[in-house]
Amino acid sequence: MTVALAAERITIGGVGLEVRRWPGVGTPILLLHEGLGSVSMWRDFPGRLAAATGRPVIAWSRQGYGASDPLPDPREPAYMHDEARWVPLVMDALDIPRAVLLGHSDGGSIALLAAAWFPERVAALILEAPHVFVERLTVDSIAKVKQVYLTTDLGTKLGRHHRDAQEVFWRWNDIWLDPRFEAWNIEEWLPSIEAPALLIQGLDDEYGTLEQLDRIEAVLPRTTRVELANCGHSPHRDQFDAVLAACLDFLKDDDLG
Repeated sequence: MTVALAAERITIGGVGLEVRRWPGVGTPILLLHEGLGSVSMWRDFPGRLAAATGRPVIAWSRQGYGASDPLPDPREPAYMHDEARWVPLVMDALDIPRAVLLGHSDGGSIALLAAAWFPERVAALILEAPHVFVERLTVDSIAKVKQVYLTTDLGTKLGRHHRDAQEVFWRWNDIWLDPRFEAWNIEEWLPSIEAPALLIQGLDDEYGTLEQLDRIEAVLPRTTRVELANCGHSPHRDQFDAVLAACLDFLKDDDLG
């Protein structure tokens, strides 16, 4: 089993970010977490991915998440656009010239934007349940999560992974339920993406439908698609073996380093 290096902290423009690395050889895999995620919420997935692929794997908590510094202002509808601009800055801070971006949910959307804007830095994309437009299903499910947060111990559970779980939850929940967010869409950037992409979606995903993958696949020149039964919004947790097998097959391409 690959053992993670000690937790690190990098500083970019005065903002401190939590980072953890799992060693390996070749083009690294940079993980981009979901809307309530963090380094620790990946659990054992990064280590198992590094051990299986032999590649370095790096996870970081975006600003406002995990042990990273808090966000200074409330989120705006274009927050994922803003976060995509951090990707090359984080890579520079970690001395990574080029990476495979593995993004989950919000992280998948951020990975798509980064691949469109910084193509020379992105060797490939692995996208779990990405969003490219807002679906009614997503909004309705996030509204339900709000009630769960208000009536259960979800906040306590999130507190194990974030320095300020309440801030993390409400910034995510508020912007997705903001009427202005209904028009959010990143499809205009898809034609600029050159990197090959592995698209993974659970058939029981409560936060998105296969139409998200349909729209990506219709535009990107090189895609591999995996649909998983008995799988919700987090394929790497619900169907780890299938996700790992798909990643290993996808990453065999010599062009990926």
